[in-house]
Amino acid sequence: MSVTVLFVPGLRDHVADHWQSHAARALQGSVTVEPLREDRLSLAARVNALDAALHGIEGEVVLAGHSAGCLMVAAWAQNPTRAIKGALLATPADVEHPLPEGYPTLADLTANGWCPMARESLPFPTIVAASHNDPLARFERVASLAESWGAELFDAGHVGHLNPPSGFGAWDDALPLIAGLAAR
Repeated sequence: MSVTVLFVPGLRDHVADHWQSHAARALQGSVTVEPLREDRLSLAARVNALDAALHGIEGEVVLAGHSAGCLMVAAWAQNPTRAIKGALLATPADVEHPLPEGYPTLADLTANGWCPMARESLPFPTIVAASHNDPLARFERVASLAESWGAELFDAGHVGHLNPPSGFGAWDDALPLIAGLAAR
């Protein structure tokens, strides 16, 4: 693939057995947004980290976001600083509703700039993968986000939150979806 894939993890950053980690190892030359050391819950700080990672890449880029990483991409895209070839946004978290125990509270997310979620049309081809049994977002809410973002909705089935607690590791659809975006 002649396009660089930039992986944008969610709030839990890098997880060794996550689909993003598997895909990053499979895609030579891919890059992952580095975890923050400070202001870890700040959307603005995370968007700045995404922007810095993008400016370290020459040539065409496909973004591959997961969970809150999808929301970071949508926030960054409101004032993009470079062209993007496409984005795969998998199982975006619905931070406008309380998340399960162990995740930041709605009040903390709101105080750190996550709410309301960006809903403007994204200026690049986008595929949003939605799960029918995601504990962090109802399928209908993700479908509504995809429509707002002007994205193609990919029905991922019953895959939970596409993370190790949901039984994923590798996600078989990730690489073909990324390759399709890179080929556009």
